[in-house]
Amino acid sequence: MRGLSARTGPRRRATRATKELKAGSTAVAVLAALGLLAALTGCSTGGSGTRDEGPARVGALPPTSHSASPSPTPKSVDAVRMVKNDPKVSLAVKSDLKPCAADEYPVDVSYGNLTGAGSADVVVNVLTCDDRVGIGSYVYRPEGKKYENVFADEQPPVYAEIDRGDLVLSKQLFGKDGSVSDPTGEEIITYRWTDNRFAETERTRNNYSSAVSGETSAPAEN
Repeated sequence: MRGLSARTGPRRRATRATKELKAGSTAVAVLAALGLLAALTGCSTGGSGTRDEGPARVGALPPTSHSASPSPTPKSVDAVRMVKNDPKVSLAVKSDLKPCAADEYPVDVSYGNLTGAGSADVVVNVLTCDDRVGIGSYVYRPEGKKYENVFADEQPPVYAEIDRGDLVLSKQLFGKDGSVSDPTGEEIITYRWTDNRFAETERTRNNYSSAVSGETSAPAEN
């Protein structure tokens, strides 16, 4: 039995050393794993490791491209001179186009995209000084450095406006007496630029109420 103990003693010591070596290796592995975990935690947002400076900055994004072309930039024009030099404007309108006070002419001017030109079209309304009744409405389309008259309506009362790319004319209607101060209705005509001209697309008529504002006539006496 002693011989057996002598032979097994070194093996037990070797086994104990092997266990201690394995335990040490396991401890090293655990420490290494903990170190890797700490490194990963430091890289996450909100940690105190290498990325503690906050989220990465993002550069300015490029502007978003749109398929629709932008509206043309309005360019101011001398509408009075344009109308007076226009051979398509009647002599009656030209003679009535006079300043109302000092150098203030009764002219309303609007700019917008009506014909799809490279720059803004110009809508000009010529009015009377006293009651501001429209006596002529015109549309001028830019052609290079000049403007071309592509629409004219000289049947008063008339007033032209730009509405979402369409040309809209308003014409007030009057009774038999023709009093400007008492219109009976209004006719609205819509035009759209088609095949290099304005074509009528819609016509609406509104009749005003003829009711007297709160006044009643006295009953007739028998």
